[in-house]
Amino acid sequence: MDIHQQHQDQTIVLSPQGRLDSTTAGELEKHLLGLLDQGQTQLVVDFIQLDYISSAGLRVLLMAAKRVKATRGSLALCCMKDSIREVFEMSGFDRIFAIYDSREDATSAMARAT
Repeated sequence: MDIHQQHQDQTIVLSPQGRLDSTTAGELEKHLLGLLDQGQTQLVVDFIQLDYISSAGLRVLLMAAKRVKATRGSLALCCMKDSIREVFEMSGFDRIFAIYDSREDATSAMARAT
């Protein structure tokens, strides 16, 4: 899995590519924990290039959301394909995460949260 990272103001935008499953979830977890350990508290995960997410991927995002919340930061998700949004809706995770249709909407929400 490739994970692209961009800074947009005080927000870090991560863009994982491919599949987020038991094989690749550890890589995203390591990346997210590294950012949180560095003091980053405004994160957006852009799903535009993500094709699949499993329960292992959901677990990593939930762990990151709990860590971000403990630091009074914000974590938002954006640009989900219909198949991925369906997984979030079926699991109830759409009620846990702030999910935006576009990266611009997500980063604007982060800017307002600071």
